[in-house]
Amino acid sequence: MIASLIVAISISNANLESRSMKAPLSTLLSEKQGGIYSLSPDATVREATHMMNDHHIGSVVVLEETKLVGIFTERDVMKRIVMNALDPYVTLVGQVMTEKVTTVPLTTTVGKALELMVTMRLRHLPVMKDGELAGVISIRDLTGCISKSFEFEADTLWSFINSGFPHAVSGIK
Repeated sequence: MIASLIVAISISNANLESRSMKAPLSTLLSEKQGGIYSLSPDATVREATHMMNDHHIGSVVVLEETKLVGIFTERDVMKRIVMNALDPYVTLVGQVMTEKVTTVPLTTTVGKALELMVTMRLRHLPVMKDGELAGVISIRDLTGCISKSFEFEADTLWSFINSGFPHAVSGIK
């Protein structure tokens, strides 16, 4: 029984590590549903917002061929289109996108990505591999991952407590 409990705890620790703050973004991207939504800088704001609404996303990356040249977000719509009364049917994404895009490598951990996004007030973070766009992580993706990690850890601890294993801490029965 002790051997099977040790194996179960080892498996649980491996699962927890892949879902924890220490997990690389590559793990999160591999579990993420959907693809990378992108447009060229020559697309209209209307096309961009239509894509964002259709896919229930808050941003699209702007690519020239495969090169990341910007990101267009809901904030860009509000700050640059609505506030300046620009026509979304004729305004090009390349004219109003965020050009200085913060990116991270695929090896960045969930914890480091979360820290960066909170510090810089980002909602969407492009993830790069060898200079190419590998995916986009949202703050919602990160909070979901962390929430699952806490849930998994709580379930694992609950299972351990209820396993009948003699407790090492005195006074616990």
